[in-house]
Amino acid sequence: MDRARTRTRRGRSSVLAGMLAAFGLAVAGLATGGVGSADARDAGAPGQGQAQVRAQAQTRAVPKHAVTGYWQNFNNGATVQRLGQVQDQYDIIAVAFADATGTPGKVTFNLDSAGLGGYTVAQFKADIKAKQAAGKSVIVSVGGERGAVSVTSSAAAANFADSVYALMREYGFDGVDIDLENGLNATYMTQALKSLSQKAGPGLVLTMAPQTIDMQSTSNAYFRTALNVKDILTVVNMQYYNSGAMLGCDGKVYSQGSVDFLTALACIQLQGGLAPSQVGIGVPASPRGAGSGYVSPTVVKNALDCLARGTGCGSFKPSRTYPGIRGAMTWSTNWDALNGSAWSNAVGPHVHGLP
Repeated sequence: MDRARTRTRRGRSSVLAGMLAAFGLAVAGLATGGVGSADARDAGAPGQGQAQVRAQAQTRAVPKHAVTGYWQNFNNGATVQRLGQVQDQYDIIAVAFADATGTPGKVTFNLDSAGLGGYTVAQFKADIKAKQAAGKSVIVSVGGERGAVSVTSSAAAANFADSVYALMREYGFDGVDIDLENGLNATYMTQALKSLSQKAGPGLVLTMAPQTIDMQSTSNAYFRTALNVKDILTVVNMQYYNSGAMLGCDGKVYSQGSVDFLTALACIQLQGGLAPSQVGIGVPASPRGAGSGYVSPTVVKNALDCLARGTGCGSFKPSRTYPGIRGAMTWSTNWDALNGSAWSNAVGPHVHGLP
């Protein structure tokens, strides 16, 4: 996602880079592995000690089929929303973004009160609680197109886990979204997320938003990280936009903007070791939400039906169905609002109606 205050786009893969990557990987093949899943539960109330947070984890879980939306903590031309105004169809709300600090791995969060019309921290915290009372999960997203968070050592991993957990206690966040678009170290990010899980307990909601190039092979650092933490991973919502053509799991090259692009690339993750409940389809909420790759809600619904039911497919049809597919994600709730909430009104009920 784009964290710039005056731009609209998220992601940075070029079409040429995507084409080269796809053809370069065509002979590599796809590794397979075991599957695992972890439903997320409430991490507890803010301001409590670690033992209290772990002990008070609630039974409220992310729905079997869930819709994730990124909420913009800045004004870049999309509709300015307070968190409490986020559309009800969203089950997981990812607050974009946490900020890097001068300490490696450490993050902080700064509410853009001025850019959001005087929205106060107290109001923000109250809105988080209200969303959680309505059964939603609110997490903090780390990264974005211009995010500068780097976790490349054990010390940085500890700083990351400590600082994210501190934000969970301070604001009441249920967990974290990893949206690092400028490189990721699998060894130390795994270390950081395992440490965070130990602190937060079973309530941790952990999502990821890799670019398409990041999930072409299980040898990629992002894919390896997802597999390393699949016992605590909620969902990977890959960005199917701002991408070049990419390989599907059948070894064929697909261009973005089609049902086949969504299903054949999801198949890589499903065959590569992620559980169906850990795979989601990430798309822009409107044509203005990304530089390329926007598809209509109908295409998203067809792709979900293809994966879950074996219907609505294009030329590519998976060898089996995945009725447990988690759902869909969009950038962003704000662009969705500017477009009359057309995306969430169409995709939300469809996701929640999957088998």
